[in-house]
Amino acid sequence: MSQVSIFWFRRDLRLHDNAGLYHALKSGNPVLPIFIFDKNILDKLEDKKDRRVEFIHNVITEIQSELNNLGSTLLVKYGTPEEIFPALLNNYDVSAVYMNHDYEPYAHERDDSVKEYVRSEGVEFHTFKDQAIFEKNEILSGAKTPYVVFTPYSRKWKEKLNEFYLKSYPNEAYFENFLKTSKIEIPSLNEMGFRRVGGYFPAKEVRENIIKNYAERRNFPAIEGTSRLSVHLRFGTVSIRDLARKAKDLSETWLNELIWRDFYFNILHHFPQVGQGHAFRKEYENIAWRNNEMEFQKWCEGKTGYPIVDAGIREMNTTGYMHNRVRMIVASFMVKHLLIDWRWGEAYFAKKLIDFDLSANNGGWQWASGSGCDAAPYFRVFNPRLQTEKFDKNLEYIKKWIPELSSFDYPQPIVDHDFARKRVLEVYQKALKR
Repeated sequence: MSQVSIFWFRRDLRLHDNAGLYHALKSGNPVLPIFIFDKNILDKLEDKKDRRVEFIHNVITEIQSELNNLGSTLLVKYGTPEEIFPALLNNYDVSAVYMNHDYEPYAHERDDSVKEYVRSEGVEFHTFKDQAIFEKNEILSGAKTPYVVFTPYSRKWKEKLNEFYLKSYPNEAYFENFLKTSKIEIPSLNEMGFRRVGGYFPAKEVRENIIKNYAERRNFPAIEGTSRLSVHLRFGTVSIRDLARKAKDLSETWLNELIWRDFYFNILHHFPQVGQGHAFRKEYENIAWRNNEMEFQKWCEGKTGYPIVDAGIREMNTTGYMHNRVRMIVASFMVKHLLIDWRWGEAYFAKKLIDFDLSANNGGWQWASGSGCDAAPYFRVFNPRLQTEKFDKNLEYIKKWIPELSSFDYPQPIVDHDFARKRVLEVYQKALKR
């Protein structure tokens, strides 16, 4: 049995411009690509009609088809990495395992465990940067400390950027190095206890007209003003290097959105406690949240009586997506108007968003609550009515998601804005004076 290298797909679901896969294909041994439907993750998903699992299943089916055309296959397993890697090493003569970095707390534990095991078996372990332009200690202040404010971070990011960091890996030149083998069947969603939701997944093509007009149109949820590539960035079906090159040419505003993504990876790497339920600013742990469960349930159902908030929640509950401007309004409302702990909202978004990414989701919620790095000041309280006038003046977005808006079926506001604003400022001031 000849030796093989294993490449393990995770948040990098593409054959094109994939760093770890490139190095595996150049390793000198045939490459067996694998994907694991990880029970450590899937068993925690309460809803068995999870759009993310369906999206991943669709994508790996496409990758399988591409590999079959190359005379190879994708080995897809359902189980835990702890179970699967011993079996792989038993069934194949593995010389090395290749993968790309992941920055989330569970991913660190998982990857450290796999690394320790395969090395104990005499197998090499290699991991590479792929889902960020700059990571870990690549962007530091003059004092060699991590940035915790976006603007100076982005300035340094742009200063450091050159063609080297944007260059694509020429994976296609080495496709003949995939292991030649017959097709192996992929476990079905049903076999793993999941069911299809169906419906629409955004295309992964970059629409240049959207990017060119991004700065002017991105804040209006009723129009097609955003790229809708967030789910593809989340699961790596597109290359961050390809996107950054386009952004550099087409729109600095859109490029800044990609830099925010790196920034939040950077925060999670240097301050891992934020990914484990802790406020970035410790003084914000003193806030006396009301945490009214009935009000939280109304927020989750899109029945707060504030149309822009309810429309956003209903869009997410129905499609797995919410427009970014609306995410800010919805999050601010839950935290500031209802005085519900930001962690409740963070967890709800984590269940519902198809593009859920721990670092960005946490960053957004801590921004809304004032507890995060580079957060909105605590006294900034979005007025949903003014936000509506500014960004959905003709109520097109709202009416799409709230057809009963003008009827008696639509609820009265759950709380008065002026009262809620006064209340939250008092609660925050009391907590932060300690």
